[in-house]
Order: sequence, then structure tokens, then C-alpha cells
Amino acid sequence: MSDSAVIAIRRDQNPFGRDGVVRDAGGVPRYADVPATLIDVLRDRAATAPQDEAVVELGGRRLTYAELWDAARRVAGGLRAQKVANGDRVALRYAAGADWAVAFWGTLLAGGVVVAVNTRMTEPEVAFVLENSGAAIDLAPGTALPDGEPHVVEGAGADDVAALFYTSGTTGRPKGVPTTHAGFVTNAENMIRCSGITRDLGADYRTLISVPLFHVTGCNSQLLVAAYVGGTSVIMPQLDVATMAEVVVSERIGYLITVPAVYALLLRYPAFAEADVSGVRVVGYGGAPIAPSMVRQLKSAFGEATVMNGYGMTESASLITVLPDADAVDHADSVGYAVPSVDIGIVPIADDPTVGELVVRGANVTAGYWERPDANADTIIDGWLHTGDVVRVDDAGRVYIVDRMKDIINRGGENVSSIEVEAVLLSAPGVLDAAVLPVPDEVMGEKVGAVLVAESGDLDVAAVLQHCRQNLADFKIPQFASVTGEALPRNAGGKLLKRNIRDEVQWGDPLR
Repeated sequence: MSDSAVIAIRRDQNPFGRDGVVRDAGGVPRYADVPATLIDVLRDRAATAPQDEAVVELGGRRLTYAELWDAARRVAGGLRAQKVANGDRVALRYAAGADWAVAFWGTLLAGGVVVAVNTRMTEPEVAFVLENSGAAIDLAPGTALPDGEPHVVEGAGADDVAALFYTSGTTGRPKGVPTTHAGFVTNAENMIRCSGITRDLGADYRTLISVPLFHVTGCNSQLLVAAYVGGTSVIMPQLDVATMAEVVVSERIGYLITVPAVYALLLRYPAFAEADVSGVRVVGYGGAPIAPSMVRQLKSAFGEATVMNGYGMTESASLITVLPDADAVDHADSVGYAVPSVDIGIVPIADDPTVGELVVRGANVTAGYWERPDANADTIIDGWLHTGDVVRVDDAGRVYIVDRMKDIINRGGENVSSIEVEAVLLSAPGVLDAAVLPVPDEVMGEKVGAVLVAESGDLDVAAVLQHCRQNLADFKIPQFASVTGEALPRNAGGKLLKRNIRDEVQWGDPLR
């Protein structure tokens, strides 16, 4: 497939300006005036705001920028004493907390490459990541932080690989995604521009990290953004809604990012209604569809905050698009406009030029997977990364996720978007969560099945179906349903693990 197959999306009505964005020799957009490396970011904060809080682990250590810089340099020295050389991989398997942050920065200062390992993986899955990455050091749970004479690598560059994050593996074995220093810094700049804040915000920026640090949202769009602006990362080692409701107030949190399911729990928590959250300035969400009613609840609950929906991938170091507050309610089903440093386009899958697979390029987008030439050949074509997401783009340049390429249900020749049906189901009475899957059928090829999580007690499936009839074409209405009281399996980014659901669900008789 050539570059000519890509229909580039215009930015005429995009609200995010491109000041300072230039193009390199390959035509890829990048920022001209940002720090070259994450090492430069941390060094500057340690020099200019040494006594400001950098990292807070709830129930654990609190580190200023001077303390974080010194601790990271000692980790770097310890790794060098263990013969870690520039470019060597260091597996990071600590639980979320201060040690994770210190080990991350220490690995960079040693010239190493962080391998962020999903702490929820089974032993065989961990073994695969360690072998695939060629990790020289495994900072496993219970392993002490390396310690040695302070060290800072010399000569690190913007295009050097800083970390490997692994994809969620929802469609197969996870793939390692190399992210450069430029990729991390670019995402941080995108994040602050789309949030309406500046690089010099400093100690007024306090973000609560309730998602895992091995995920790009927790690390790239929170921990690293806090360092980028000189603010504070308040880390929750374990997600707990009661603690979250309390900490937003006690830790003076101004910037929240998490998945819609966590906000749903928070809004239902009785004590939260009494909490003074007037200090919260930005409420970000993403990773899963969100109902307009939920957006309205968030805007009401956090009355002084703006809300934003972010869409991205491990391969893009986090953000690709952002839906700003002005569009949050009227276009709640959209993931927004391309962020400043990213070009987006579509490769049409049919005759409609506004619908197709989303492709992206930018300085934050990976150049290829770790030791996976087969995947690179399928995914990165003529400089564009093919996301695997089918999208629709409106006249303003807003992106709407239609479905994953592999999740579209072909019902007798009619394409059904599982994401569209899930969004309707989530707004149905009594439904807390939903997953839509294809059900094999000898006549139609596939039919539409829905796994429904009841909000409480018995679920009135007939009422749910009636709601669907009022909001969906007849061929999109689920013909099978399975009701459960248990949470649906999701990865760290909030995405449904449909393969797991498909293996467990038993459909029973078709609905009437």
C-alpha cells in the first residue's frame, strides 16, 4: 500500500494550534523547541525547583525533585556497577510507587532502556517479555533498588530508545514498542497543550495516578507530564475508590485521568458527594466508550474543571487525538481532533472516503516493533502506522472510533460496529457494562451477541432490547444475550479483553 492510498485529514477546524511544529526530512511533524531528552527534563527540574515535590506514594515515600534526582543517580550507578551499558534493557516489575519512578529515571540516567512489564502477567508471559526484550537486569518484586556511586550518562540523544512498553496482547502475544526520548517528550508537550496548561506550571500541577505505571497513560501522560511541568505525581499503589475520593481533597489534586469505569464507581461512592473537589482543573478519560450522561455527571461533579477525552496507543506513546471540553457533551461519542504533533489519515475500507482504517505519523509514533519485522511490514507502511482501528471523520476533523478491524461483525453482509452497539447498551437501564461479540451462524455468517453486566440484581433484558430498538437499526440489535454480575475483563488501559470473554461466554437460546 502506498502513501497515495492515505486520505489525509485536514485541520481547518482543529482547535489545537501547531505553533513550533516543523517537519523533518521525511515529512514527519515534530516540535522544534522542546527538551531533547527526559534526562534534560529531570535535570532541569532538580536544578530549578529542588524542594518541590516530585513523587508521592500514598502510604509510602514522598520525594522532592532533588531527592528524586539523587536517588535516580544512585540507581544509575548501581546499574553501571552491574555492567549495564548504553542501550541495555532493564526490566521494571515493581508495583506502582516511588521505587518504580526512581528505577525508571535511574535506568535512563544509566543509559539503559526501561522494559515496563505488566505486573498482572502470568509467569510464562513475564518470561516471554524478559526473553523477547533481552533484559540484562530484572528488577523483580522484592528486588532492592540498585545502588552505587551517582552516575548520569553523557551524550543521550532525542532519537535514542528510552523504553519498551508492550502492547496489551488482546489479539496475540504482546509486541514490544520502542519509545524514544523524543517520543516521550512530544507526548508530554501534546498533553499540556491539549489540557490548556504550560510547561512552567510547576507545583500547581498535582495529578493522581490511579492507572498502572506500566501503561502509557499512567507513565507517559501523568508521571512524565508532571516532571515536564515541574509538578507532582501522587501514585496510588492499588486502586481504591474510597481512598481516591479522600485523596483528591487531601493531596490537592488538580488533574485527574482514568477510565470511565473508575469514574462511574467514584460518582456512585456516597462520601464523594460531600467532597470538596473545587480544586480539580482537568478531568481526563479514555480507553473505553463513555455515555453522554456520564460526561454530564462529570461536568456537574467537578464544576470548576474542564473535561477531555483522549485516544491513543502504546505505539504512539499515548495521545493521538483529544476531544476538548467544548465538544465533550455534544460529541461524546468522538475521541476528538488530532493532537498538534500528529498527522492523521484514513485508508478507506469501502466507497465512503470518510470511513476507514486510521493511520498516524509523528515524532511520538514508534518507528517499528522490537524484533518483529513481520509485524512492522503489516503495520508501518510508507511512514504511516496503521492503527487497526476503523474510524469515521466528520467535516470538522473529529474522529469517531467505529471498531477494531477485527471486531466488526458481518451479519449477512451488513457490517455491525460492536463499539456502536456497546455505547447504546451502556446507556440502557440497569446496564453497568457491556461487551458485544459475534455469534457464529450457519445462515447469516455472524449474529450479534451481548454480554451484559447488571448494575444490581436482575436485569430486565426486554427493556434493554427496547432501548436498542429506539437507538439502533434492526440488524444491529443483539440477538443473543448473556447476563453476569461479575466485572468484564479489561486490560490496564480499560479496553475489553474480548478474546477472554469469547472463550467463557455461553449464549443459550436466541432472544425473541
